[in-house]
Amino acid sequence: MASDTQGREQDAKRRSRRDPEGRMALGEHLVELRNRLVISAITVLLLAIVGWFVFPWVFEALKRPFALASEQGLKANLNFQSIGSGLSVKLQMSAYVGLLLSSPMIMLQIWLFVMPGLHKNERKYAVGFFGSAIPLFFIGCAAGYWAVNQLVPVLLSFTPDADQVEQLITYDEYLNMLVKTMLAFGIAFVIPVVMVLLNFLGIVRGKTMLKAWRWIIFLSVLFTAIMVPTPEPITLLAMSAAMASLFFAAIVIALLHDRRKGVDEEDELDDDQASSLDDGPSSLDEDDGR
Repeated sequence: MASDTQGREQDAKRRSRRDPEGRMALGEHLVELRNRLVISAITVLLLAIVGWFVFPWVFEALKRPFALASEQGLKANLNFQSIGSGLSVKLQMSAYVGLLLSSPMIMLQIWLFVMPGLHKNERKYAVGFFGSAIPLFFIGCAAGYWAVNQLVPVLLSFTPDADQVEQLITYDEYLNMLVKTMLAFGIAFVIPVVMVLLNFLGIVRGKTMLKAWRWIIFLSVLFTAIMVPTPEPITLLAMSAAMASLFFAAIVIALLHDRRKGVDEEDELDDDQASSLDDGPSSLDEDDGR
């Protein structure tokens, strides 16, 4: 009996910390955030250990851009500047592999942290979001690796061709450039999915996205021109068209969703369509007035 009474008292204390709408208190949010961060960190650490053992295969794959440059007669060698550079590079690469492989778990933890603040009809979008965002992220990373294979020979071609000139590139500098490029493409490929998610949550409408179509084309071409500076225009146009098509596909999905929901540009979303973040004091006042 004493244990049952104590359990009811603990449940009462938990309920008292919540507001009338059932939202979590600030302390509970912080505890939840800590738990999600711990799970993500443990996942990255475990997969970084995997990255440590697959380092030889990853190292051979990352040397490929310089092998291509060497086939074109360009002089460039990767350089380890100190005795401990090899260990430092191996640790960095293991951490990057762990971060890349754990990205699905990190995305899942972010969604689980945000999900309690959403309505039930909004939570069903989780499957579609992760089912498309995770593959697109890895496809974008693969596109970034391909872009580096095109980028390195182009940049090395600017080195003066002389007998006593040889370019020595530190491996950690090259690794940082490679990781940043892969992450940039991965994020760029996921942005259209985020746009669809924002539309489904009622934050951005399809017509608003469609108004920015010129900027989408311009930024797609600019991003590709900076990341993949190949001399032939076919590669530039193909990559730009692939990125722009993802954005326009997101716009089409958003427009179809708005039409199915009967949402016009001037209309406001109903309470059952809007996120809980949209619930302001006015809705509480109306409930009190009743």
